[in-house]
Amino acid sequence: MNADKKRIAELEIKVVQLEAIIVQLFEKIETLMHSKNSRNSSVPPSKDENRSLKNKSLRLSSGKKIGGQPGHEGTTLKMVKNPDKIILHKAVFCSNCGNDLKSIPSEFISRRQIVDIPPIKPEYTEHQIFKTTCSCGFCNVSNFPIEMGNTISYGANIQATIAYLHTRQYLPFSRMSEFFSDFCNLTISQGTICNLLDKFAQKAQPAYDLIAKKITTQEVVGSDETGIKINGVKAWFWAWQNNLMTYIAFSENRGFASIESNFEKGFQKAVLVHDCWSSHFKTVCRTHQLCTAHLLRELIFFEERYQSKWATDFKNLIYKALEVKKNLSTKEYEKPTIKRTEILLALNILLQTPVPKDQKDLNAFHKRITKYKDYVFTFLYYQYVPPDNNGSERAIRNVKVKQKIAGHFKTERGAKIYAIIRSVTDTCIKNEQNILLAFKSIANLKAE
Repeated sequence: MNADKKRIAELEIKVVQLEAIIVQLFEKIETLMHSKNSRNSSVPPSKDENRSLKNKSLRLSSGKKIGGQPGHEGTTLKMVKNPDKIILHKAVFCSNCGNDLKSIPSEFISRRQIVDIPPIKPEYTEHQIFKTTCSCGFCNVSNFPIEMGNTISYGANIQATIAYLHTRQYLPFSRMSEFFSDFCNLTISQGTICNLLDKFAQKAQPAYDLIAKKITTQEVVGSDETGIKINGVKAWFWAWQNNLMTYIAFSENRGFASIESNFEKGFQKAVLVHDCWSSHFKTVCRTHQLCTAHLLRELIFFEERYQSKWATDFKNLIYKALEVKKNLSTKEYEKPTIKRTEILLALNILLQTPVPKDQKDLNAFHKRITKYKDYVFTFLYYQYVPPDNNGSERAIRNVKVKQKIAGHFKTERGAKIYAIIRSVTDTCIKNEQNILLAFKSIANLKAE
C-alpha cells in the first residue's frame, strides 16, 4: 500500500513537471510563430529568417495608381544644338542608274545623334621653375605651387574621384584600383588610394566641423546609431541630421559618452527625433519626438502575437495623428485644436487601460510609453518636426551598404575618414549640390 502511494506521488510530480514543460513548449511555439522581423520591430532585414518575398509596409494606401502621377515631368535623352562632331551621309552615286552624284546638291532631310564618352587618357602637367640673376647680383628662384610637395603627385580630379567612389559608390580599394586601371588608363595602388583618402579627409575636416557647429543651432535634429566591424571588432557609427545636413561620427561605444564627446552641450534649440534608446533621452534638447515608425512596427508585432485590441487601438491612433498632421495649417500649430486634443485624450485613456500581465513584452512597451507619453505626439505641435526618424535611418544606412560591398573597416582611422567624407557627401546631396564638383573644391585646398 505504501508502495502504491509512493508511486502515485512520483507520478503526480512527473505530471506537474511535464505540464511545466508543455507550457514552455507552447510559449516557444508561440514565439516562433510570431517572431520579430524587420516589418514588426527594429530587427534589420538582414536578420529576417526565411525572408518573405513581399514586405508589409507601414504606410496606408493613398488611393493613387502605381507609377508616375499626372503632371509628373519625365526625363528623356535629348539632342544638342551644337554637336562636337558632324558626319555627313550623302549618296555618291545613284542606286538606280549608277550616275555620279558628287556634283549634284543634296537636300537635308533629318538628323540623329549618338552620345558617348571618349577614351580617358591621363593628362600630365609639368611645372618648371627658373632662377634669374638680377643686375644687383641677387639670384631669384621661383617656387612650385604649394600643393606640389613631391616630384609627381595626383591632381584634384583624381583625389575627388577617389573620395566619390569611396563614399558615394561604396567601392572597395581593390575595385577602385581596377577602375582607374581599366577605365582611366592609370595605375593607382590600394595603398596610394588609402593615403589620398587620408589627405582628402584632412582637407574636408573644416567642412565637417562646420556641419557639426551648424547642426547644434537647428530647430529639429534626428539621431540614430548602427553597429559596425573594425577589423572584426564591434564598434559604432552615429548620425545626427535634418533635411539640410548630416553629421556622421565613429565611436567605440553606443552609450551617452558618444553623444557627449561630439555634442557636449546637446541641441538646446532642437526637437530631437529618435527611437527609445536610453542614451538619446540624456541629450540636452528642447524636447523629444519618438519615432512613430518604430512604435508601429512593435504594435504590429503585438497584434500578430497576441491579437491585442490595445495594440490595434494604439496603432490606429498613430495613423489618425499622422492624418491630422497632413491637414494642420501653420496657424493651427500655434493654438489649441480639437483634433489634437482628442488624440491626446485617447492616448491617456489607452495608457490607463491595463494589458494582460502574462504578455511581458507588451507590458514593458506599455510602461515605456507611459514614461515617455509626452514625446509620442510632439510632431502635432511643431510644423517642422517629422513624426518618424526615417531620415536618420537613411543617413546611417549607407554605413551598412558600405560594409556589405567593401567589407569591414581595417582601422579606426579608416572609419573616421569615411565618417568625415560621407558627412560632406550626404550634406551635398541634401542641398542638391554636385558631389564631384564639391569634392574637387575640397581637393584643391591645402591640407592642415
